[in-house]
This record gives sequence, C-alpha cells and structure tokens, in this order.
Amino acid sequence: MKPFGRLAAGSAVFVTALVAAFFATGLVKDVQFASAQKQVEATREQLAQVEDLATVFRQVGKAVEPSVVNINVTKSARTNARLPFDDEMLRRFFPDRDGDGEPDMPDELEEGFNRPQQGTGSGVIMEVENGSAFIVTNNHVAGGATEMVITLADGRTIDNAKVIGTDPKTDLAVLKIDVDRVIAAKWGNSDQLQKGDWIMAFGSPFGYIGSMTHGIVSALNRHNIGILGTMGYENFIQVDAPINPGNSGGPLVNVRGEVVGINTAIASVTGGFAGVGFAIPSNQAKVVYTQLKDKGKITRGYLGIAIDETKNPRNPNAKMVLETLDYKGPDGILVWEVPTGPSSGVLEPGDVITQLNGKPITDVQALRNVIAAMAPDTEAKLQIVRNGKTQDVTVKIGEQPDEPLLAGGRRGSRPRGDSTEEQSSAQTLGIRLSDLSDQLAQRHGLSDVEQGGAVITQVAPNSPAQQAGIRVGDLITRVDKQSVTSAKEASDALAKADLSKGVVLQVTSRDGSRIVTLRARPQR
Repeated sequence: MKPFGRLAAGSAVFVTALVAAFFATGLVKDVQFASAQKQVEATREQLAQVEDLATVFRQVGKAVEPSVVNINVTKSARTNARLPFDDEMLRRFFPDRDGDGEPDMPDELEEGFNRPQQGTGSGVIMEVENGSAFIVTNNHVAGGATEMVITLADGRTIDNAKVIGTDPKTDLAVLKIDVDRVIAAKWGNSDQLQKGDWIMAFGSPFGYIGSMTHGIVSALNRHNIGILGTMGYENFIQVDAPINPGNSGGPLVNVRGEVVGINTAIASVTGGFAGVGFAIPSNQAKVVYTQLKDKGKITRGYLGIAIDETKNPRNPNAKMVLETLDYKGPDGILVWEVPTGPSSGVLEPGDVITQLNGKPITDVQALRNVIAAMAPDTEAKLQIVRNGKTQDVTVKIGEQPDEPLLAGGRRGSRPRGDSTEEQSSAQTLGIRLSDLSDQLAQRHGLSDVEQGGAVITQVAPNSPAQQAGIRVGDLITRVDKQSVTSAKEASDALAKADLSKGVVLQVTSRDGSRIVTLRARPQR
C-alpha cells in the first residue's frame, strides 16, 4: 500500500475511534446516571427496614446528597465606605430621575458606592422536568443576586441559574437550571414531626460542599424570633443539628430521607453555631415553592383586621380594653380594628376570636400563618366572643395586598367646626363632637352607618386624641361599655369616665371600625 493510502486508512480508523469514544462516553454517562437512580430508589426502600442508627445516617446521606447543591452568589451591595454621605443626603444631591428607586449618581461615584459582594449558600433540587431542575433555597441567599454559580453533587457547575420567584416573608426562593442527569429530593410531612425526632441537615457550611450533620428536633412552631421582621410568617422548626453560615437553603431531612424543612438561620452571638438552628417547615415551604414555580409570586389569604393576643398582649392598652369588655373567656385573639375589607360587617372591634375552623387559636402568628395559607374566596369559620356571648361567624377570605399595612389606612381631613357641636370633657382629650347629620355623613363617608354616633369635627394638635390616631370624620359609637348614638350621649359618657386612667372608644370611619384607647394628660 502506498504511503498516502496507508495514511488515509489510518486517519479513517482514528476518526472512527473518536466517534466511537464520543458515543461510548455518552453511553457511560447514561449508564452511570441510570445506576445512580436505581441506587437512590433501592436505598429509599431499605430505609424503612434498617434499624442500626449509623446505617440510617449513611443511607439517608446516599439518598439525599445527589439532590443538594451549593450556590455561589454575587450581589451588588450598597456601601458608602468611600463616600461621606448617607442615603438621604445622596437622594438630595442625586435625585432618582430614572424611577429605579436609587439615586442617579455619576458613574465614577456609582462604582465606588455599589460594590459586588460574594457569598455562598445551599439549595435542594425538588423537581426535574423536561431538561430543567427546580431548586428551593432561601431568599436571603438568592434574592437580589446578579450572578449565581450552582455546583451539583457530582461536581458539575451551572452558571445559567434563573430566579423564578422570591418570597421575603418566608425567606424562600425558587431557582431553575437547565441540566440533565440530576435527581430530585422528596417532600416530607413536617406536621408529623415531634420533639426528639432525629433529623439531618445538609448544605455547604463555610463553603465546605457536601456536608451533613445530625441532631434532633428541639422544638416546633417557633415564632416571634424576629428573623423575618414584623410582616414575616415565622413558624420555625428548632433543631440542635449544627447549622452554620453556608447551610442556608439546604434541606433538613428525616430518617426516611424526606425533606421536612429548609435550613434558614442560627441563633448566635458570634455568627457560628451555638446549638440552636431554625428551619422552615416543609409543609409551608412546599406551598410557597409551588406558587413561585407556577406563578412566580405568592397569593395569600387575608382577613384584613388588626389583632392582638388576650394572653401576654403586646399592646399595653389591651388589658384596659379587655377589662372594659368584661372578657373572662378563654385565651384568644382580640380584634382591634376592622378596616373596610373581607371582615367588614362580620367582625367588630372588641370581638375575641377563640377558634378557627374548629381549632383553638390563641396566638397571633399562628392565626396569620393559617389565614395566609388559605386561598382567596374560601371561607374561614371563626368562633368569637362578642359582648360576653359566644357565636360562630364565617368570613370570606380576601387576597392579601402587597402592602397590607397600607390597605384600609385611615384618611385624615382638615378640622372644621359645626354649629350643633356638644362641648364637654371631650375637650380634655382634644376633640369636639357633633351629631351625625346627613351632611356630615356624606362628607365623611358615613352614609352606611345606621346606629348613629358622635362625629369628631375637630382634633387639637398634639392632643391625646391626635397622638392616638383620631381623625376628623371618625364616628364614636361606644364609650367604654356604653353604646352612644349622639354627641350628647358620647359627651355624657366621657364625663362619667375617669379620663386619667383611660377610656376605650369604638370608632368608625369610611375605612372601617377600630378600638382606640385615650388617656388624659395629668394636670400640673
């Protein structure tokens, strides 16, 4: 054979070998992935039968670790370390002209002010479909990220992660990555957890990828911790399994290899683990995950009332209100205010909610959590105590607005006099009263009020009434225990009250009804 022929033949053999090697590599990967899937399925079947504790931990690790990811995040962090300005001064010098909510600074200042900040967290793949995987993590990990690099359990890195949705009120986020050959974890039922149950926490503490710790459930239903702020929905699982920076967003798992929580925070003075960790229950996380994945946002139920607890209330005036109501019933939730909204015409200020859908309710956060999880237009069956009598009412759940604190906010109006005003000790509180005439009813949006009352036509500046949020146009319908239908009745009732100790008013406005407590200033 001529040299050229031998060279051509050799090249053909070499190309054929390359093609064969390429397909063989793909085949090997498919075989390896299929083997990994079978191993996970077989392991899960064995978990129900193993009794040796060390074996349980090892088996859970094998079943869960393929689903756990590390998330390296870059965020644009605002810092004025190089600038002698605070945010307010910046807004004065550089107004927001483009409407993005940030001061429009020159480029050279912007670069020094917005510095990239890097961090690391964890996540868990909870669903795989059509060449994509969906990851649950914390909002404080992925929210606001400008760049993300996902490292899978097998070492592959993915840099095309997309934030599908975030929910700061539960500190959860959902990411989507385009990837194949990955295995999803399984949701567990966090309602079945009990104090003392063994649990395992997975993640990347301090960046150490593929870490696993174990411990027990220390407590359930932890709230009012302050991690998520006043508008957050806290209902944490407390665990003693070591959770450190970098564990955030990783799964908390039971002995069956099921995800029963999402690791979120630690209670620590130094920033390191001190024996107390917190995880979001899976039943709460799953609802948020599903809505974010399907709609990119969260829709929550809403009663639209201001509330406090009858036991250990946060409002220092709640005790005065309960004494005025002669409430001696079971612990429950005191209704302070009923703005115009889902509960209008059903609940009244001074009602005490004792049951929700047949279950006792004594905690504000528990009530908020249950209502938030209910779909708008469904019905909540409440047991309440009103004027000493127990009754059942039904409220049609509304959809929570983006800013619930602003919904139903009271409107102010300029003080003005009226010829029919009754002058009384009400002036001590800084208010002037008038009967509810057709003119006043139309002016202040009180045309639907049937029982009458005393219209507040003037509020003195810096008076006890103004400081308590009383506005011109508010209608007093009750003074302590006495219903009032006119300015004279209200004035007489106020004259009988010991204003130095305080008086409880029920007030109605165009925005709804509420309870207000007023106390006269001591005489000097």
